[in-house]
Order: sequence, then structure tokens, then C-alpha cells
Amino acid sequence: MIRNASIRRKAVSFGAAAALCLNAGLAFAADPFAVTSSAFKDGDVWPAKYAGADPSRTNPPCPGQNVSPPLAWSNAPADTKSFAIMMFDPDGANALGVSHWVAYNIPLGKTKLDEGEASASPKDFTGGKNGIGHDHYFGPCGPSGHSLHHYIITLIATDLEPGKLKAGLSRDELLAELKGHALAPASIVGRYTRP
Repeated sequence: MIRNASIRRKAVSFGAAAALCLNAGLAFAADPFAVTSSAFKDGDVWPAKYAGADPSRTNPPCPGQNVSPPLAWSNAPADTKSFAIMMFDPDGANALGVSHWVAYNIPLGKTKLDEGEASASPKDFTGGKNGIGHDHYFGPCGPSGHSLHHYIITLIATDLEPGKLKAGLSRDELLAELKGHALAPASIVGRYTRP
């Protein structure tokens, strides 16, 4: 029971306003298209397991396990037929940017990626080509001594049927192919730097 009279009046006023909107045929805005992770919140610093693992890199070598983070998405636009996903580090290459992950032809029925699922060549969608030529996720591996880099994971809802786009597209090539076909974006950011 609401005891405070002021709060009770506000609650009644809100309820009445909602009822008027519904009676007038007005609907509240639907939840927005969104991507989330069960492993981190937007803007969190990532654990090292999501960092790249490349022993050929020196000073020091990449310290991670190259495990892709878990992702889930919801509320895709009505005309969505497939999804594309990219991970980009705008701070990399001295602010010229580095592409870490490109994937697309992700079917509408797929609404999540489990942890590690994108760490190898994909089986039920198409891998593009990241900055080091891989068709799968490659985690952060910035220069030693840099401040935290921002790793932007962007999911794009598209009106393209799965399988429409050929394999091996780079980030720039994918963006060009999606012109006129992108319906909505959803992004989440993780931050990381070498210990």
C-alpha cells in the first residue's frame, strides 16, 4: 500500500494518463534494439581472457586467451532478415583504427553468441576479414604502455537474407554492401589495455 499521499497522487495520475493513451489508440514506444553481454557492462574494462593471444607479438606478447565475449541482442526492427557484427578499436594504430572482428549473414533466429563461439571460423554465419586477415574474432592486443582502448562491438540489423553476402569482406567492404540495407544499430563498448 502506498502511504505517502503525494506519491499516491502521482501514481494515480500516471495510471490515468496511461489509460488515456491506450484508450486513444496511442502506444508506448517499444524497447529499443539492443546488444548486451552477461560478462561485462557497457564501458567496463575487460578481463585478459578476451584479449588477443599472439606469441609473435613482442614487447610483450599479447597476454590474452582470445576468447570472444558472450553477446545477446533483442528487439530487432520488424523487417530484419539478418544481422552483421563488427568490433572496431578507434584508438588503435595511433587513432587510425583497427578492425578486430567482422561477421555477417547471421540469421534472424540467432539472438546470441556464447562465450568463445566467435573465436574460431563460424559455422552458421559468415566470417569477414579483420585487420590481421582472420575470419573470426581477434581480441585486443594494443601496444604496451597505451592507455585504455575502446573496443566498440556494433550489431547491425539488415534487410538482407542470410547468405546474400560473400565471405571474406573487410569492415569497409561490409559497410559499403550494407548501404541501403542497414535498419538499425546497437553497440556495446569494452575497454582494455595490456597490464
